[in-house]
Amino acid sequence: MPAYLIYRAHVHEAEAYRAYMARTPDAIAAFGGRFLARGGETVTLEGAPETARVIIVEFPSLDAARAFYDSDVYREAMPFRRDCADVQMVVVDGIGS
Repeated sequence: MPAYLIYRAHVHEAEAYRAYMARTPDAIAAFGGRFLARGGETVTLEGAPETARVIIVEFPSLDAARAFYDSDVYREAMPFRRDCADVQMVVVDGIGS
């Protein structure tokens, strides 16, 4: 069953954040993940306006998403965002077919 990683970031230093962005696609792909949304235009339909950069990644399973997050390759990328963005990252199980 697929799982969806939802990533929200308030980026404070865009130039520094680019170094993080350059390192994540290969790490995501290594665990079968693919971007469904990557910081495109966001429209709030209800509630407080969304001001974060929103990214959605589909993984083959919740275990694959966890393995990505716990991987050495992703752990090496994390310091590149630590001081330039505040992040919330959650994973939710998808609906099986």
